[in-house]
Amino acid sequence: MIHFLLLLIYLAFISLGLPDALLGSAWPIMSGEFGVPLSYMGLVSLLISGFTVVSSLLTDRAVSRFGTGKVTAVSVALTAVGLLGFAFTGNFWLLCVWAVPYGLGAGCVDASLNNYAANHYASRHMSWLHCMWGVGAAIGPYVMGAVLTAGQSWNNGYLYIAIFQVALTAVMLLSIPKWKSVTGEKNEEHSHLTFRQVFALPGVREVVLIFLCYGAIEAIAGHWASSYLVLHLGIDEERAASLAAMFYLGITAGRAVSGFVTLKLNDKQMAYMGMSLVLCGLLMMVLFRIEILCIIGFMVMGVGCAPIFPCLIHATPAQYGMSRSQAVIGVEMASFYAGTCFLPPAFGIFADWAGIGSMPLVLLGFSLWMLWLHLRFYRLSENSSCK
Repeated sequence: MIHFLLLLIYLAFISLGLPDALLGSAWPIMSGEFGVPLSYMGLVSLLISGFTVVSSLLTDRAVSRFGTGKVTAVSVALTAVGLLGFAFTGNFWLLCVWAVPYGLGAGCVDASLNNYAANHYASRHMSWLHCMWGVGAAIGPYVMGAVLTAGQSWNNGYLYIAIFQVALTAVMLLSIPKWKSVTGEKNEEHSHLTFRQVFALPGVREVVLIFLCYGAIEAIAGHWASSYLVLHLGIDEERAASLAAMFYLGITAGRAVSGFVTLKLNDKQMAYMGMSLVLCGLLMMVLFRIEILCIIGFMVMGVGCAPIFPCLIHATPAQYGMSRSQAVIGVEMASFYAGTCFLPPAFGIFADWAGIGSMPLVLLGFSLWMLWLHLRFYRLSENSSCK
């Protein structure tokens, strides 16, 4: 039965990734139909990300009361409701309304399943689970592209993904008793912690900032890579769009490989290795303004990012104990989403003043800060016991 639950979690991570790139893929058509500027996509994205942060912070309370199985099933249902709303709306403001359940569901699914996997499965599965998110994120735009190529409305792209989410919701609901029978749940040895109690734990402030830095690195590189290649290196727009994808290709492939590397290295070593590779990739971009080296730098950055997030999450129960891990992972996830939500637009404002060529230097600053925080976190850990 434990393998059945693992399969469900893999499917849930694919489902998390599937809708993430749909909005960007369809927005040029959607904005025309809604009669709104292209910039309005930022409001929808902000609502989704903002409510994802909120639900990540509330996951500890929900899981402590209802258990992971119920929370996951209801959260997948909320994402399905949001996607169905997207599929049947023809009004921009209604789209904003449906972004609320979508964001709430996505945050709870992510935080609760990350904690469950960290507590019950080996590190390799955490890397492969996040690789599955990348697979889902890659499949989503292909689904939307196929729909639009076939002459169908963008709404159908959301509808097909929503149908998958509805089916997954049904399976999750039927599987609720299995979660308890496998774990002997007893509320999963879980006790709710207030935010004050969470931040009083040794090293939590540092690890939360690590996730903020990582979110900034991943999102700024992902959002601004194409602009950097065009405006700073003079690459044409079509090639730049394809080459920028090397960063995400590096993350997805890196996580597939990381699962095997975890058989030899522990979570701490994996995180250090990832941070070192990120620094190497950025130094290539900072020191050499050569197209091929910058492209390789983006790829190396992606491979470096691959193990950082899953291995830090997987290390949390070992560091803080199973009873506290959901609370800590909730604030870790919220910090990550805050980084991905607010720091890319902030960099855009900064780039208007300093130029897009400053991107590698900014990312280098976040990377060095992240590495310093990680070193400080383990120094604090060695001097205290949080379990």
